Amino acid sequence: MQDEILRELYVVLETRRDHPIDSYTSKIMQDSDKKAEDKILEKISEEAGEVIIASKNKENLVYESVDLMFFTLLNCVYHGISIDELFEEFRRRRK
Repeated sequence: MQDEILRELYVVLETRRDHPIDSYTSKIMQDSDKKAEDKILEKISEEAGEVIIASKNKENLVYESVDLMFFTLLNCVYHGISIDELFEEFRRRRK
C-alpha cells in the first residue's frame, strides 16, 4: 500500500515523542508546550515558503514538499492526532 511509508514515519515520530532520543524531532517536541509548538509552526512556515520558491524556480519542489509534509505530520503527532484520522479526512473529502 502507498500509505505504508507515511504510517512508518508516523510511528517513528510518535515513538520519538513518547520515548525521546537524541534527535531533532525528539528535542523539538520535548520543549515546553508553547515553545515546542512555536518551533514546529515556525518550521511549517519556513518550509511553506521554500515550497513556494521551489515551485516558482521549478527546482527542488519534491524535496521541499516532503519537508513541508514532514513538519505538518510532526505537528499532528505533537497534538496527538492519529494517522488514521488524517487518512479518514482524506477519504471523507474524496467522496
